[in-house]
Amino acid sequence: MKTRFAIMLLSVAALTFAPGLCAQDHGEVGVFADMFRASASSLNLYGVGGRLSLNFHPNVALEAEGAYDFAQSDTQTVTGINGNTTLFRSDLRATHGLFGPKFQLGTKSGVRAFVFAKGGFLRFGVTPGPVTFGTFPTRLENTDLNGVFYPGGGIEFFLGPIGIRADAGDEIYFDRGAQNNLKITVGPTIRF
Repeated sequence: MKTRFAIMLLSVAALTFAPGLCAQDHGEVGVFADMFRASASSLNLYGVGGRLSLNFHPNVALEAEGAYDFAQSDTQTVTGINGNTTLFRSDLRATHGLFGPKFQLGTKSGVRAFVFAKGGFLRFGVTPGPVTFGTFPTRLENTDLNGVFYPGGGIEFFLGPIGIRADAGDEIYFDRGAQNNLKITVGPTIRF
């Protein structure tokens, strides 16, 4: 009898508090596809990434994201002082790590606009061969690590806890001065 009463009491409590728990907006987790326009090489790099944001206020979240842009081949022509021309391919890759605040509007609706300002790093690499979890430590050779400031904005569309997010910004990395680069990301996101 006591067991049935305890189960019934827990069921009533769960039904009472479930709508409030589902309505909570503590943060988001998502994955995305990205396009990064590397201005120094005039290449468009494409990759994938993920992000996690935690809300500290209904309009303010702290967000961390990381992305890996796959190798993009570029043919370079070099002419020596004796007039000989050499062609070679460089397999440029990029790894992004960013963290910073996101300021969001429309927190009570299914559509949110937001702006952000993140800092972090951008690593360019030209190491041949695939980068896998097993070879990651040895693939950090021939890299160029740069500090980054990434301001931008975007929009999110939600249907319940599931949504889609698109954003764009200027991922500025610092290597002998500021280098401006367009970055666009699109992907699904889940609110929790």
